Amino acid sequence: MTLDTIPTGLFFIATALYTASTVGYALYLFMQKEKMQHTALSLILAGFIFHAMGTLMVSVQMGTLPIHNLKETLSIAALALSGMFLVLKTKFNLKILGIFAAPLVALMMMAMVALPGAPVPAGSFLKGFWLVSHIILIFSGEAALALACGAGILYILQENAIKAKKRGFFFTRLPSLDLLDSTSYTCVITGFAMLTAGLITGLVYAKAVWGSFWTWDPKEIWSAVTWLVYAALLHGRLTSGWQGRRSAIMTIIGFAVLVFTFLGVNFLIGGHHRGFTM
Repeated sequence: MTLDTIPTGLFFIATALYTASTVGYALYLFMQKEKMQHTALSLILAGFIFHAMGTLMVSVQMGTLPIHNLKETLSIAALALSGMFLVLKTKFNLKILGIFAAPLVALMMMAMVALPGAPVPAGSFLKGFWLVSHIILIFSGEAALALACGAGILYILQENAIKAKKRGFFFTRLPSLDLLDSTSYTCVITGFAMLTAGLITGLVYAKAVWGSFWTWDPKEIWSAVTWLVYAALLHGRLTSGWQGRRSAIMTIIGFAVLVFTFLGVNFLIGGHHRGFTM
């Protein structure tokens, strides 16, 4: 049982809604009409609901989360990002962050729909409490860190607009630097905490499956590198006053490392996790 065999229509509908939300947020960025922002938010919420319904149905049929190949991995990543965006939008009311979240979710879903499915081998070992906990925590944490990157990009754009002699396009369309910085910081704290818990559950799962907590698998090494990058960012904020532009740049660098760990390691290096991108 794969994403190809259970209601494909739900995933197509979710993809269409995420894409429409992207258009809505782009129009909101240019025209600043509050109605467009509400419509775009409603569209991404509807997309999340259809996406979650399809994922739940697949999970029930498979007896575990669908995470066996690249198609399923992209779907779970998109679901986590849309869900995390909705949570953080409620907390901070940072409306314009959708201009980063919606297109990223839509692109992942478009890639997921376009990719061919792969049969799940019988007796798959990708089951159990520790595995499910690992997946939920890791993907939720990565989603929060992706949004931190989005807030960091918006921070740099707004700072450049403020410093410019002629305050142009972004100055009137983006929120204050303080709001962008605090949002990014909260996203990093949330993502780092979840990432840490996810790595711990992953170690426990590795012990159960491969007989060792740590096997020097490339994914394990780069996951540790990613963790250290964000640990350095938080340490810098707490002890050295890394705020504003420096923190924003670090969130972008951290997300680049995160993307390489998520996909690049599997494609270019291999290891235990390579099967998730086949």
